[in-house]
Amino acid sequence: MRKVFAPVRWILAGLVLLVSIQPSPVLADETAGRRLAQQVYDRPDGNDMSTAGTMALEAQGQKPRVRQMYTYRLDKARGEIRSLIRFTAPADIRGTGLLTLDHPDGGSDQWVYLPALDRSRRISANRKGGRFVGSDIYFEDLQDRKVNMDRHRLLGQEKVFGMQTQVLESVPVKPDNSTYGKRVSWVHKPSLLPLRVDFYAPGRNAKPIKRMEVHRIEQVQGYWTVMDSTITDLSSGHRTRMVVEKVAYDRDLPASLFTSQMLEDPARERAYRP
Repeated sequence: MRKVFAPVRWILAGLVLLVSIQPSPVLADETAGRRLAQQVYDRPDGNDMSTAGTMALEAQGQKPRVRQMYTYRLDKARGEIRSLIRFTAPADIRGTGLLTLDHPDGGSDQWVYLPALDRSRRISANRKGGRFVGSDIYFEDLQDRKVNMDRHRLLGQEKVFGMQTQVLESVPVKPDNSTYGKRVSWVHKPSLLPLRVDFYAPGRNAKPIKRMEVHRIEQVQGYWTVMDSTITDLSSGHRTRMVVEKVAYDRDLPASLFTSQMLEDPARERAYRP
């Protein structure tokens, strides 16, 4: 799953110099950063995964709006990833779903199903920064991102929630390929899970606009799993909290689950819920 090939070309004239000098600190940080990014991307997480849980939209001074949901993921050959999200409650969002097909070349296709319209519609590529069902999660956040789509740099080490992490900066190689100017991740090395991610607006001196924080991780069937996390809009303070109540890996989910026909028929998808 999720393999990226990055060839390195050596020239004969440079080989003599390389045996007598050390890499610059910047080059070393970039090499270590890419290595860590690849390790995070290749982290073992099963051939497929299904979860049951909740999404809560939290605004200061207001009662949280809690939604029941199911998610599914299937890793196919050569870096192709399929995922499906389905909401089952409350009534105003029941049946709503999102299908995402991530391709080996880094491209993604997404469709959202709205029961009120009884049809699905494709999410255009220029809506990467659109909010998914009014949450603090952007459509881009639900897409796979290949390691070679960013330049990675190891910034150092810091403690997050009392745990030692490695701080990884990731900047898009092509600025128009992401809603964000960069992402900074605090990676928990034993699990290779980011315990915090700051998402920056584009621009040289931009500040973080969103923050993802992981509050609880567990090992399920031998795989490290995020069980409780929040994404916060740093300008408004609005938060989206995701809690996993049930999770199952390697159930041999069929490819037919990740199709427009299944997206538009919640009754058929129900049979695969964990």
